[in-house]
Amino acid sequence: MTTSSIGSAEQLRDPNYTPPLAVAVPLGIQHVLAMFVSNVTPAIIVAGAAGFGFGSNSPDFPQLLYMIQMSMLFAGVATLLQTITLGPVGAALPIVQGTSFAFLPIMIPLVAGKGVDALAALFGGVLIGGLFHAALGTVIGKIRFALPPLVTGLVVTMIGLALVKVGIEYAAGGVPAKASGAASYGGLLSWSAALVVILVTLVLKFFARGMLSISAVLVGIAVGYVYALAVGMLTFDAIATSWARSAAFALPQPFKYGFEFSLAAVIGFCLMAFVSAVETVGDVSGITKGGAGREATDKEIQGATFADGFGTAVAGIFGGLPNTSFSQNVGLIAMTGVMSRHVVTIGALFLIVCGLIPKVGGVIRTIPIEVLGGGVIVMFGMVVAAGISMLSDVDWNKRNMVIFAVALSVGLGLQLEVMNVPPGAPNALQHLPDTLRILGASGILPAALIAIVLNLVLPAHLSDESTEEVTGGMAGHGKGSMPGE
Repeated sequence: MTTSSIGSAEQLRDPNYTPPLAVAVPLGIQHVLAMFVSNVTPAIIVAGAAGFGFGSNSPDFPQLLYMIQMSMLFAGVATLLQTITLGPVGAALPIVQGTSFAFLPIMIPLVAGKGVDALAALFGGVLIGGLFHAALGTVIGKIRFALPPLVTGLVVTMIGLALVKVGIEYAAGGVPAKASGAASYGGLLSWSAALVVILVTLVLKFFARGMLSISAVLVGIAVGYVYALAVGMLTFDAIATSWARSAAFALPQPFKYGFEFSLAAVIGFCLMAFVSAVETVGDVSGITKGGAGREATDKEIQGATFADGFGTAVAGIFGGLPNTSFSQNVGLIAMTGVMSRHVVTIGALFLIVCGLIPKVGGVIRTIPIEVLGGGVIVMFGMVVAAGISMLSDVDWNKRNMVIFAVALSVGLGLQLEVMNVPPGAPNALQHLPDTLRILGASGILPAALIAIVLNLVLPAHLSDESTEEVTGGMAGHGKGSMPGE
């Protein structure tokens, strides 16, 4: 399809232009398909960490279906806030919202092993954190200086590093199988399903074009699903049972899990809101540059941040997880050349319809954990890669190397030491109050705070000699440091 059949070049750069419906509908749905797996994955991971996820045999397992449903519904609602807008809320741009990976390292320690009882405090934190996120819209332009690529790149990299373990555990058979000592955990059958997903994803990502390449993870999981059926990991009876037990239509329930104020949850969500807000600013700028060839306006950035926050707050009321703008969307707009916000509105309506039909979630929850693991390995690895890409914009002078070194050492050290200690066993933070222990366990917040503070207070330049003793001869001296140069 040529762009002339969709509209003129000037029309395609206009966010208010509406292409013909025969074109707009498939374009809108492809925006949703590009983020579909990423959007529902956090709910699956949180449920698994709490103890009622895949393979847990928990009587609360059906609650996972509701969380998947809310992921779809409120991703659609938050996207509508961005495209249609509500007063100052929304950027009036083709921004796709979805459940954020960034908050997972905060959410996992909050719910770990506590079941549904932990969700009241979790969603209380989502609600208050969302309101705080919205408030950032009034000052987002003034705080960006405190979050340069050195800080944001470090945080995004550590988010990915905190989550890669999840992908391996899922691919090997799931956390419940690991905890019970099941002989099947880490077996060839489990790994074969995950590898099928990874291989299909890589082939499509590198050798396909267009939507097949952009939706490579989704297609990979679909192929893995078929493979699981073929080798007996999944049966048609299980799919039919899940479908039959899922309602055809259901409305969300406000405060379904209650409301509880947890200081750790509120602090964690509020602090991570800074990172999410800066990510949204980057996505808005990417969309306007790639789609319209211009810089984003202050009004667009402010409106997008408002929508980010209020979308998260509303989701928290009904049992949905924090929302953020999805970066996949930036690349999709650059690829199609269609800047129309109304196209993304159609995708948002599709998500809302899916969120109101629990049978969609009923099918999603039949995906074998090993198949999902293959997709998660790719997605979380890409989070790490995105962080490293952001760090490539850093001027790696001695000062920035020291800041990065100290923040990474503390943050990653806490991740590896505290999060991998069995419950009840001593750990490095055991003598701290509960709130500080939960916030420190992820390692991300301590690393971010250290990087922000050091970046603000350290002098602009450090001499080579001031860092020589701590680099073990590996620092180099910039350009011309090789012999003969």
